[in-house]
Amino acid sequence: MDRRDFLSTAGSLLVGGAAMSFLGGCTNPFTPSSLKAGKIKESYQTQVLVLGGGPAGVCAAIAAARQGVKVMIVEQGGALGGMATLGVVAPFMTCYDTTGEQMIIKGIFEEIVDRMVALGGALHPSGIRHTTCYSAWITAGHDHLTPFDAETMKYVLDTMCAEAGVKVLFHANFVNSVLSGNKAVGAVILTKGGLEAVKADIVIDCTGDGDYAARAGAPTEFGNPRTGRVQPSTLFFHINNVDSRQVERNVESKLHTFHKRDGVSHRALHWHVLKAVENGDWDIARRSVNIYKGVRDDEWAVNTTRIARVDATNSEDLTRGEIEGRRQVKMVMDFFHKYVPGCKNATLKCTGSTLGIRESRHILGEYILQVEDLLNGVVTDDAILVASNSVDVHGRLSDNSTEYITVQNGRWSGVPYSTLVPQGVENLLVAGRALSATSDAAGAVRVMPPCMAMGQAAGVAAALAVKGSTTPRNIDPTHLRKVLLENGVFLG
Repeated sequence: MDRRDFLSTAGSLLVGGAAMSFLGGCTNPFTPSSLKAGKIKESYQTQVLVLGGGPAGVCAAIAAARQGVKVMIVEQGGALGGMATLGVVAPFMTCYDTTGEQMIIKGIFEEIVDRMVALGGALHPSGIRHTTCYSAWITAGHDHLTPFDAETMKYVLDTMCAEAGVKVLFHANFVNSVLSGNKAVGAVILTKGGLEAVKADIVIDCTGDGDYAARAGAPTEFGNPRTGRVQPSTLFFHINNVDSRQVERNVESKLHTFHKRDGVSHRALHWHVLKAVENGDWDIARRSVNIYKGVRDDEWAVNTTRIARVDATNSEDLTRGEIEGRRQVKMVMDFFHKYVPGCKNATLKCTGSTLGIRESRHILGEYILQVEDLLNGVVTDDAILVASNSVDVHGRLSDNSTEYITVQNGRWSGVPYSTLVPQGVENLLVAGRALSATSDAAGAVRVMPPCMAMGQAAGVAAALAVKGSTTPRNIDPTHLRKVLLENGVFLG
């Protein structure tokens, strides 16, 4: 097959969604004849291409642009923020150390929080303590959370990207990786105008599922190789018109009954869930309801639906999961109305427009983060963030189970830069929940504040690579850490 025939075939396969590595090995995959043969327009050229506008991606884009390079971010939805906005996941989990004394995830994350607070769209984590209505009355690992409003966050992220000079493209789906040999040189995307190509010096994969890395041929693992499973998914939703005083009194009168049995948590409203189960009104694989009070007094975020065995890389599975999630939302709303004091008149404010995925692919990077690293408070010389988030593993012991282990030694642990650098592919970084980590270790750092810190580090690293005419694999981690510190990141 000559080059023209190959490109024409590749263009046809791309329309069908084939997961082949597009243009791998071509000397110059962006020649006009190549793109014409493949019926793909070379519409964009940038220095740093960020795929995915979620918590990691938006911070990566802002961080890179602030270093003076040209940045483009491609997002399949209509807003930035990913799970924080489109998925309505809230609040942000802790950004403090294990003692609750010091804020340790800072940088762009802190700036976003401060801007939302100034607009009345968030409560600062300094005043939000564990074992309160804002933390679902959970103690371990739930100190200093950040309630926030998704609509405020959308506006703040739009503003910050505009200020930094980031080119934002919504309603654009990543289709395939563009490689020259083993080097990432861009991507094919699907827009309303058809298939288009983006040429880039460095690509940052913030798709959450490691889609670019996988299609580029980087090695990955799916879920937990030992069990063959992924953690269950959740469709978040928010309720309002709640008599919050009644809810708070009801739960706080029963705090002494909170317990865990056979790996299953019995926390907020578990006494009502028991009655609902007995009456045939509850079939969800949970035995309590995680409800987090929001910024406004009558609003609560609900993290209770549980959908097992969803492969986030498969559209059929995602469809099944989202339909099942909405069925469970209806069941929980009926439960609130029938059983929970203060919720008789509660209304469904919104559900996530996308399913909350805890786990899918993990890249195999230069280093694979281990759960022992986190629990023992290990901070390596190339750490690009420190965090105290607990190892949170759902559904391993049973569909109902949750394992939750806090950092055991020290006030925080580190995430090495080498966990963002995939094996086998150059000019590529991966930030967010698809980082190089074991399934259990990823359970700690997949939450939004660490992902945002990963994104900032990846963005700075990509910019340094562009300006230094080198690859992300070969930048000096000491220099990277120095620039991160200059930009407000806390590294211990």
